[in-house]
Amino acid sequence: MASWYGPKFHGRLTASGEVYDMEALTAAHRTLPLGTYVRVRRVDGGGQVVVRINDRGPFVRGRIIDLSRAGARRLHMLDAGVAEVVVEALGEKEKGGESGEVLLRARSDYRKGVFSVQVGAFTVKKNAVRLARGLKRRFGASAISLYDRGDRVFYRVMVGRFSDEDKADALRERLLGSGDFREAFVVAR
Repeated sequence: MASWYGPKFHGRLTASGEVYDMEALTAAHRTLPLGTYVRVRRVDGGGQVVVRINDRGPFVRGRIIDLSRAGARRLHMLDAGVAEVVVEALGEKEKGGESGEVLLRARSDYRKGVFSVQVGAFTVKKNAVRLARGLKRRFGASAISLYDRGDRVFYRVMVGRFSDEDKADALRERLLGSGDFREAFVVAR
């Protein structure tokens, strides 16, 4: 499922460091590298759009991508707020040859990079620190990442550091199976 985000975040910094413009063709994805262009196609035939990943999210279970308002408009999903989609990674921009045309360079494997499992998000920093310490004892590596949603600051707690998304997903499955972390999901760092 795709969703979209707009006015509340307009003008705020994205994970890539650029200012979010809800009228630009951009999106948030949890694991694809920042700067990757993706084609988002509605399953019901309601259109398609190419957007650039410049932010992290969505952090709602069952959603794969958060589109800018412009992207959502192209998919005719502004009113509904969500739509079932297929996301296809196209590549990253690079300048081509002597003519300087822009090309998209596809990666051979988007499941390689730096991945962790997010297990919680807190508005009170000391709660995040307490959980991160406990996770570090159990799993070796934990980190806290600051996330400014626009209306509130969150301290996201992540565990593990993997160069392969499959290994991070195995830890996520282990955490889900423990019953302690029912909302755990894989994120790229």
